[in-house]
Amino acid sequence: MAKESRYWKDWLDKADKDLERVEKRLANGDTEDATFHLQQAIEKYLKGYLLSKGWKFKPVHDLERLLDEVVQFDTNFEQFRDICQRINPYYIEERYPFFFPQPDKEEVKKSLIAAKELVKRIQKEMK
Repeated sequence: MAKESRYWKDWLDKADKDLERVEKRLANGDTEDATFHLQQAIEKYLKGYLLSKGWKFKPVHDLERLLDEVVQFDTNFEQFRDICQRINPYYIEERYPFFFPQPDKEEVKKSLIAAKELVKRIQKEMK
C-alpha cells in the first residue's frame, strides 16, 4: 500500500496542480470538477503548511479541522475560516451522488479568488 509523503513540498506541488485543474475546469464550464479540485488544493496546501511545522500527519479532509491546527501555529490564519467553510462541502458534494445544487461558475470563481489569498499566505510562509 502506498504511503503519503510527509515532506511538505510534495504536498504544495500537488496542491499547485490541483489549483491549475480548477482553472482549466472552470474554463471548460465544469464547475462540479472545479469545486472538487479547489477543495483538494486547499486541503493539500494546509497539510503542506502543517507538515513544514512538524505536524504529525493525519488523514483529515475537513478544511476547518485542518485550519484549527494551522491556527495553533499562527492565529493570523483565522481570517481564512470563511473560505474554508465555503469550500469544505465541495469535497463531499463532488464525490458522492447527492442531489445538492452545484455552485454556479461565478460562485466558484469567487471561491477561487478568496482561496488564492490563503494560498499566497501559505506560499509566503514557506519561502
